Amino acid sequence: MLFDFERDFAGSLRCIPMIARQKLDIVGIKLSLRQWSRFTREERGQLADLPCETVPEQATYRALVVHLIATRSDEPLRQLATRGLEDWRNADRMPDAVKTQAQADGIAPPTAVQWATLRPLQRFALVKLARSKHENENFVPAMREFGLLHDVGAFSNQTAVPRAHTRLPT
Repeated sequence: MLFDFERDFAGSLRCIPMIARQKLDIVGIKLSLRQWSRFTREERGQLADLPCETVPEQATYRALVVHLIATRSDEPLRQLATRGLEDWRNADRMPDAVKTQAQADGIAPPTAVQWATLRPLQRFALVKLARSKHENENFVPAMREFGLLHDVGAFSNQTAVPRAHTRLPT
């Protein structure tokens, strides 16, 4: 699943797409872009496509990532500090980082109802983009894509239906 806002930089899987970032966060692994680039295209696609919802799926996913890092990369496995990184899971409370980023970009943050109706991956993407030091230029395009910019003139004709592509490009 690729979002439109990431298609330019993640469509070729040269960069880590949000769907893979979310799964890496779930299993607690911090993967560098250098490590990601050492994986084959098929392996990167597999990391984007594999399920990672149940405990057994997460164990399988984590084992695969650990194996790929050990066999393809000269960098060590790095654990991800999990404290505060799962704010996206809570549909009832929008993280302050999302509100702060929206204010910094001069747009209204999602309403409580909008936040609650987003899919978990969409909430994850907004939190990740709001916290990113080098990718927050994609925050507004993500908000637009998710149908959250209703009061901005240039975006007023956007639909409120969240869109994402379910297949990775070949």
